Amino acid sequence: MGFFDRLKEGLAKTRKGFIEKIETVFTGRKIDESTLEELEEVLIISDVGARATEEIINSLKEKVKKGEARDFESLKELLKQEMSAVLDHPYPLATEGKKPIVILAVGVNGVGKTTTIGKLASRFRSQGMSVLLAAADTFRAAGIEQLEIWAERAGSMIVKHQKGSDPAAVAFDAVEAARGRNIDVVIVDTAGRLHTKSGLMEELKKIKRTIQKAMPEAPHEVLLVVDATTGQNALRQAELFHEAVGITGVALTKLDGTAKGGIVFAIKKELDIPVKLIGIGEGLEDLRDFEPKEFVEALFS
Repeated sequence: MGFFDRLKEGLAKTRKGFIEKIETVFTGRKIDESTLEELEEVLIISDVGARATEEIINSLKEKVKKGEARDFESLKELLKQEMSAVLDHPYPLATEGKKPIVILAVGVNGVGKTTTIGKLASRFRSQGMSVLLAAADTFRAAGIEQLEIWAERAGSMIVKHQKGSDPAAVAFDAVEAARGRNIDVVIVDTAGRLHTKSGLMEELKKIKRTIQKAMPEAPHEVLLVVDATTGQNALRQAELFHEAVGITGVALTKLDGTAKGGIVFAIKKELDIPVKLIGIGEGLEDLRDFEPKEFVEALFS
């Protein structure tokens, strides 16, 4: 099964809730102010977010006035176009520039952060790049061990200190080691104790500052890993982490287990942070670059 088919399958729960509701709104009814208002409700309930929904609906109202939406099928096509426009174009991960490229991975515990890092390391290795992982989640011994397993599996190097040591020191040592050994990519794992704890945010700010001391242009990417099944909570996490360390992109995991795939639109519109990677399964090949048009197509097909 190709990736598009798996994406379609992965989005089944989101699609079921979303497309079926839209069909219910328009079946046997004409497209007018009241049906568009009901469509607005469906978009909000589907976690598309207030700002993205407003933009989509206002644009559809204009097109309905101009007679561009004659029936449900033509409206559906217009809706697809509008939803693609919200997501804009694909935003690939930063991989160009002076080596090493440094990716700082952040997010709360349980979202699949370490697994995402491992899959990313595997992908870079398969593209012929050398990778070094930094075990800066020194809060949990299990976090360090899990990253070690991934480093071995992906054929990457790892820099680690003992549990309880300074996470910023681990990140610094990793960047320095990578520069000394001419490594292509450094991925820094971090702790994810609840995002409401200000201590964690201060720790992340310190890690980022320390990386910049080792290499002023780094990190090239601050990647927030969020679990799609948490819906609006993912948006709140993105807000808090963005305030603290300036997120450059989102990796959205567990899309295959949720009816809340609409959160992709909310993150882009409310916070102007692009989703760069999506995960739709456990396999190494199930972490992919996010392609907006493909995503919208899979949502509707």
